Amino acid sequence: MEKKLLLHFDPALSLNPEGKHVRDGLSTVLRTGDNLWVCCDERITIERLTLNGSGECAAHQSFKLTDFIELPNESEVDIEGIGIAENYLWIIGSHSLKRKKPRRQDSITEQIKRLAKVKTDANRYLLARIPILLEEKTGEHMLYKEHPDPDNPEYTLQAAQLEVGENTNQIVQMLQQDKHLKSFMKIPGKDNGFDIEGLAVSERRIFIGLRGPVLRGWAIVLEVEVEEKERGILQLKPFANGQLYRKHFLQLRGKGIREMRFLGNDIYLLAGPTMDLDGIIVVYRWRNVLTITEEQLVHNDELERLCEVPHGYGKDSGKDKAEGLAIFDETHVLVVFDSPIDARKVGENSVTADLYNVIR
Repeated sequence: MEKKLLLHFDPALSLNPEGKHVRDGLSTVLRTGDNLWVCCDERITIERLTLNGSGECAAHQSFKLTDFIELPNESEVDIEGIGIAENYLWIIGSHSLKRKKPRRQDSITEQIKRLAKVKTDANRYLLARIPILLEEKTGEHMLYKEHPDPDNPEYTLQAAQLEVGENTNQIVQMLQQDKHLKSFMKIPGKDNGFDIEGLAVSERRIFIGLRGPVLRGWAIVLEVEVEEKERGILQLKPFANGQLYRKHFLQLRGKGIREMRFLGNDIYLLAGPTMDLDGIIVVYRWRNVLTITEEQLVHNDELERLCEVPHGYGKDSGKDKAEGLAIFDETHVLVVFDSPIDARKVGENSVTADLYNVIR
């Protein structure tokens, strides 16, 4: 049975420099205790909401990434995934190229010219961690640049990130040599090029879900581990066989990965169309992921298809795009939407998310 959760945003914190409201571009969601963390893909902030006694989320707080890590510039990060493990909040950008959109008010010649322009931004190549701890007095989870580790007082938790070069990082550099992915690294995400949209973390294992490319119906999950290279800088850590990453292939019948969340040994997947397509969006369960120690190829009937999530169609085509998935409680997952339809918006600063009873 589907239920609704109302998210209230503070109007003073909700607009980006271009005037876009945070509720109109939600790309990921995560629950920690009574806190709900969401991101908009056109900002450089992480938003925290708090569940109140009436079963809604409010008390909006905004955390600027540059208070914790260094970004190459002040433009949007295109945050597409967040995860949590070992007192760290993990954040990942899309790592994708972007093709310019034609503008209808322009001449046909100018619109065609814009379609030939591909750009990127160094901020998109982000994989970072930020210490996150529960404040006992307030019951709120807080972010820190550094903080003594409550589980090991001799160790200091500190924010760190994978080193970023000129519109690249270690992930991109290694995949440019990969036999499955190298052909897609210079293709924009909306053209079935390389495009990260999911992140799930358990202890030191980091799983990265790709919205694209989709290869003959197969979606791809990358698995990596990281280690500290120097203060504030991370690098990929080789697995026992010397490889820096694993590739797992999931037959999602043409869908790419929109979000991933761990619950125990299982990963819950939000899967939907790749590129810029409308189509069916589904929640799957991929069982016993943490027991695997080598690359996997998982056929569709080996995944549990739990439910479909509605999407915009007809006059609302291109709207209500499910982008974020959170484990909400013992029986429910929570889904948030990019470009919500008007019926989902409440007042000037609130929006509804959907709860689905799929955990058993």
